[in-house]
Amino acid sequence: MPRRDPGAVGVALGIVGLGVFFALQSTAIPVSPIYAKIGPTVFPLVVAAGLILLGLVLLREAWRGDWRGEREDDGRSARVDWPRVWLLVAALLSTALLMTSAGFVIAATILFALTARAFGSARLLRDAAWGLGLSLLAYEGFVRGLGLDLPAGILAAIL
Repeated sequence: MPRRDPGAVGVALGIVGLGVFFALQSTAIPVSPIYAKIGPTVFPLVVAAGLILLGLVLLREAWRGDWRGEREDDGRSARVDWPRVWLLVAALLSTALLMTSAGFVIAATILFALTARAFGSARLLRDAAWGLGLSLLAYEGFVRGLGLDLPAGILAAIL
């Protein structure tokens, strides 16, 4: 019997849990009676279902010991680059903490720059510039194009 990796089981359960969390939070979204069938909860529920399905497939693979992770050239399991993982965690946390106070554009810019850094980019200013441009486009698309209300934060006077 193949060896069961508890870390792989934990990751799979985490993905299932995230999907369940998304599904539960989606039901709390207020839906106006003007929506006949497709409303603002459809896309989050599709994402939640996808996460749950993916998590269950991964859980089956992990439980059977069939999880195929990254391998080094000599066949050993690849080591986790913890500084990069923590940089990604910092990127996500900073986005959550800055979204309402600093606004979507600044939070998304920082998220983009830190994520690029975690994936090996050494050009922080270039990445921040790309992040700023993309987050401005996303902000305008969501606010003006879709009529959604994203927090402008400290850039409210400019946006």
